[in-house]
Amino acid sequence: MQQIGRNVGYVGEIKQVKILGVIALIDGGETDWKIMSIDINDPMADSLNDIQDVENEMPGLLAASRDFFRNYKVPRGGKYNVFGFEGEWQGREFTEKLLKKTHKKWKELVSRTTKGKIMTENTSINNSPWHISKKEAREILKSNPRYNPDARVPPPESVQHVSFVKRTVSEPVCDAVSDGVAGVLPVLPLCSLENN
Repeated sequence: MQQIGRNVGYVGEIKQVKILGVIALIDGGETDWKIMSIDINDPMADSLNDIQDVENEMPGLLAASRDFFRNYKVPRGGKYNVFGFEGEWQGREFTEKLLKKTHKKWKELVSRTTKGKIMTENTSINNSPWHISKKEAREILKSNPRYNPDARVPPPESVQHVSFVKRTVSEPVCDAVSDGVAGVLPVLPLCSLENN
């Protein structure tokens, strides 16, 4: 989930957010929905209710975010991503229907009675046939190999110096970032913040 606004969350934080819209990134032949939201306690939350409000209040942010999602794998040797819906952001109503449908599929997945390819063991859904204890979960985690930072493979030499952002972000977006309004990762590298 891509959160915009002043109060950007940290990894693992649980927040109540307002859904604004979604873009359909196609990754490995599957749709990877990138949802845009804003914390309901953010000062801008009252003025942002749908994806078009984002374009009106923060011109250029949607295009910059789409550019980021298209290009973010290239520096590591990946290919440019492509999008469904011709790269157009879909609005709140579409996104809320998508979330309800996806949640229903998730509930079916964790409550099925036959084992499938996706591991559904969990510690939080008591009525799931795959509910396990925290001790059992720790054992599963221990059975996986430990993270080794030295095992990382650098990108091929051929792509280390060719990645760049083509779009020039509009000044209102850069001003919003430097004022702490648009706490969106894709915008930050596109603006000059040297005077802050």
